[in-house]
Amino acid sequence: MTDRKPPSRWTLLSLTPAVVMAVVAVTDILAGPSVGFLPLVSLGPAFAGLVGGWRRTALYGLAALVLCVALGLYDGLFDERRGYTALASVAGVTGVGVAAAVTRSRREAELASVRSIAEVAQRVLLRPVPRVAGPLRAVVSYTSAVAEARIGGDLYEVVSSPHGVRVIVGDVQGKGLAAVETAALVLGAFREAAYDEATLTGLGERLERSAARELEGEKFVTAVLAEIGDEHEVVFINYGHPAPMILRGDGTVDFPQPPSYAPPLGLAGDGSESPPPYRLSFVPGEQLLLYTDGVTEARDEEGRFYPLGERAHLLKEPDARRALAALREDLARHAAGPPHDDAAMLLLRYHGDEDVKPSPPRE
Repeated sequence: MTDRKPPSRWTLLSLTPAVVMAVVAVTDILAGPSVGFLPLVSLGPAFAGLVGGWRRTALYGLAALVLCVALGLYDGLFDERRGYTALASVAGVTGVGVAAAVTRSRREAELASVRSIAEVAQRVLLRPVPRVAGPLRAVVSYTSAVAEARIGGDLYEVVSSPHGVRVIVGDVQGKGLAAVETAALVLGAFREAAYDEATLTGLGERLERSAARELEGEKFVTAVLAEIGDEHEVVFINYGHPAPMILRGDGTVDFPQPPSYAPPLGLAGDGSESPPPYRLSFVPGEQLLLYTDGVTEARDEEGRFYPLGERAHLLKEPDARRALAALREDLARHAAGPPHDDAAMLLLRYHGDEDVKPSPPRE
């Protein structure tokens, strides 16, 4: 036996005008002319204007007028004003429905254009990270707290530079378009400076100068910079950001804390000293997860934070994309509702130099 799919919600809505007019016609015939159901035929084009285009609304309006004339003649209503009043109501509602359908169609076209522009902005601002960067495999996950939005205040980037693979993950203070603008500023400065600066400290100073010059008021960006070179170690500078997570080859988890946190980008005072970088071993077979506070501060129904360290075993899946997808799904189940903050996760797997293939060009 072939399984039949149930009718979709849109199909049911599209049939509503015809069903309403049929019900009104049957009720009018059964109840007789004394009840006065005839003007309710105008509900057909009214519903059509809510769910269909202007042409469809006009067709239902024409059908409603024909039905109104037929029922009026059947009930003998054109011997008095009631029949003409019913016709006027159907014509008026049809006109309003057509105007509403035209306005809605224009707004839908504008929304489609805005979404198209947003997708382009996403590709420019948060473009896909390279799948291979030096000895690393990279995969990213991003969840925006704004419904239907694809970009927000969290940022990430991976750059293969002459000085090693350089990474940034950050979180802009605030939300909305202002946060997106700040994220674009920091990412632009990072992408340029990551190639030019010989040290991670110099890279951080360059980002701080750009942030201090461009950010206004009390805006700031928490961020962590990482550099992975050829010496089986990772170098960090932390600007007030959650500590990264390292999953060791034996399954143990580290959240390396810096000797001292630097102020977030944009808040360092003039003449302040650059934060010292700190180094940790990072060898083939190990994984590095950088993330924003939207991950660790996600709460369940009882107000408990997401236990990232306890869920690190989800990253043992051989396929990196599936591993990060499993972690993201687990985070969504823990939150038990729509996210209250953007959540970005960048997973780096150290596979060694021997099996590295050239990174495909970015779209």
